[in-house]
Amino acid sequence: MSEKNDKRTLRLIMPQWQGGNNPAYHFGAQLLAWLAPVTQQETVEVPIMVTESLDQVKEDGIIAKQQLLAQTKHASEIIHERQPDRLVVLGGDCSVELAPFAYLAEKYENDFAILWIDAHPDITTPDVFPHYHAMVLATLLGEGDLDFAALVPSKVNPNRIVFAGINDESEKDRSVYQKFGFPNVPAAEFGTSSHSVLSLLKKMGVSRVAIHFDLDVLDIHQLRSTYFAQPGEYEKHMDTMPKGASIESVTRLIQEVSSEFDVVGLGITEHLPWDSIALSSMLNKLPLLND
Repeated sequence: MSEKNDKRTLRLIMPQWQGGNNPAYHFGAQLLAWLAPVTQQETVEVPIMVTESLDQVKEDGIIAKQQLLAQTKHASEIIHERQPDRLVVLGGDCSVELAPFAYLAEKYENDFAILWIDAHPDITTPDVFPHYHAMVLATLLGEGDLDFAALVPSKVNPNRIVFAGINDESEKDRSVYQKFGFPNVPAAEFGTSSHSVLSLLKKMGVSRVAIHFDLDVLDIHQLRSTYFAQPGEYEKHMDTMPKGASIESVTRLIQEVSSEFDVVGLGITEHLPWDSIALSSMLNKLPLLND
């Protein structure tokens, strides 16, 4: 058996939605977990209650702050109790990465880097935007809200982060992005070759990598289960949004990173299956089905 297969992997299903203040993320996580391959990995779901959106529940500039803190602490307890070598995270909005990536950063210390495959860098602070899913990487760096930062005992080295697919130029003006000057490989560049991403990671001198994969990095014409593909919004964005990455290029990128490094974390987030959500809503209104 290979060394990689000797490692213990925990699959964490975390249908957290409050970070994006959109209950649809809960259903998206459940369906994503169903779609994922069946393995012998231990699988644990973090219990998350579904309610209406929480626009009025704001503290320190963050919507649903206390709910998010409590759920993150619960996820951290689950992880620390099991002490896995690797983590798979199926979300949920991007804030689901906080507890798993904090655990991995503490476990592997200086031999650890993060590849953040996303249309957005998630390094916003509460003074700019109230949705925590846009702040999670800032927290892992020790920036932003102090209560969330306290949940990260070993801050991630900003020189050990590579972005791939960031296409929102406005977010590059955020204070945290400006402070650290992260490298970003555009989707068009890794669309033809993974070389630039692999080269940046190799220069960091680490053997272990955690990968964050937000589905919104994908081309909106190829995958319509993302935020901007919501019916009624899709038509506004389909011809104006920067072209996202193809499913094939992201698959290749992750596979090639895995062949060069020990991938100790893989988080997949922001699955919003609008067609399935609409169909589920319809079925709930039909006769006999609810008898």
